[in-house]
Amino acid sequence: MPMIHFDVYKGRTPKEIVHLLKVAHEVFVEVLEIPEGDRYQIVTQHEPYEMIIQDTGLGFSRSEQVVVISVFSKERTEGQKKRLYRQLTDALQAKCGISPQDVMISFFINHEADWSFGFGRAQFLTGEL
Repeated sequence: MPMIHFDVYKGRTPKEIVHLLKVAHEVFVEVLEIPEGDRYQIVTQHEPYEMIIQDTGLGFSRSEQVVVISVFSKERTEGQKKRLYRQLTDALQAKCGISPQDVMISFFINHEADWSFGFGRAQFLTGEL
């Protein structure tokens, strides 16, 4: 874990989506020090009228390239989160051409009992993980 949801407007090619996910995973592995094989990513594409992503009064606008990233994870330090926000935004700009103003990231914290990776078991609690 973490499990990461990406909400984007429809229109990206499969190649662009695969690249976006690869770049994001590389940053998560580096910053959160998760194993390479700890990869849970879900993309949902939306019609433009299905997502309203404003600036919360910060004075900038977003484009059709907006990416909303929801991170479901155990607790992380503020330092890890800040580093992740910066490095992920920088990597998406450098490697995917996504402007920093079009990247919104939010963490949703959960605990070991909140995960079952299959077979109807809570692997963190059973000692399997």
